[in-house]
Amino acid sequence: MDINGEDLSPEREDIELHHVDFSYGSKSILHDVSLTIPEKTTVAIVGPSGSGKTTLCNLMARFWDVQSGSVSLGERDVREYSYDSLIRNFSFVFQRVYLFSDTIVNNIRFGKPNATLEEVKAAAKKARCYDFIMALPEGFDTVIGEGGATLSGGERQRISIARAIMKDAPIIILDEATANVDPENETELMEAISELTHDKTVIMIAHRLKTVRNADRIFVVDHGEIVQQGTHEELVSVDGLYRCFVMERKQAAGWKV
Repeated sequence: MDINGEDLSPEREDIELHHVDFSYGSKSILHDVSLTIPEKTTVAIVGPSGSGKTTLCNLMARFWDVQSGSVSLGERDVREYSYDSLIRNFSFVFQRVYLFSDTIVNNIRFGKPNATLEEVKAAAKKARCYDFIMALPEGFDTVIGEGGATLSGGERQRISIARAIMKDAPIIILDEATANVDPENETELMEAISELTHDKTVIMIAHRLKTVRNADRIFVVDHGEIVQQGTHEELVSVDGLYRCFVMERKQAAGWKV
């Protein structure tokens, strides 16, 4: 992959995929995918495991290049951007959060290396992690173990959100960010995500119905193709994979253990 390009800043943060094909080696993943994500909208990408959801997002941020077709940001092919000028438009919150074996302040400051302590604390408050950080023995100077092993999953997630808030990129990609959150952390995590995504372009990969249903547009992916797209109301009104997705979630929610 040629990562040399121009130092560009898009005038808008619209994302478009045009007739995209992508394979891992000999394994075909995406087939003739076209979609448009207008800036400052929230879209959800749903579909079975292995259908190509994460690959779609990885192509937007140019973790890989398409085999055919194109991906554009602000009406310019992502391959025209230098990698640094492209990636500064994106922040990511993953299901599996990676934190460095370092202080909490430096983990959050990774989103903006020259940030002041006051800026770090402001981001932590927005991410709903300030209180639990201050309760630690050394506060923001507490050293956390490799991968954040000394923190709970919800605490790690909120620190990663504080890091993304600090970066303040216009496009947020949430990849199953709320999948494994314990109930006592869920409210604070959802409040933190709300702070992070305010007035941003948001692309979420999600299995949870309540994080999907309020999206401006939902793309349903199956076997590397977009098989449905529309709002929640539009998609539940017709037979298809999305209606099956909704029914499965509702049945699961009614299960008693």
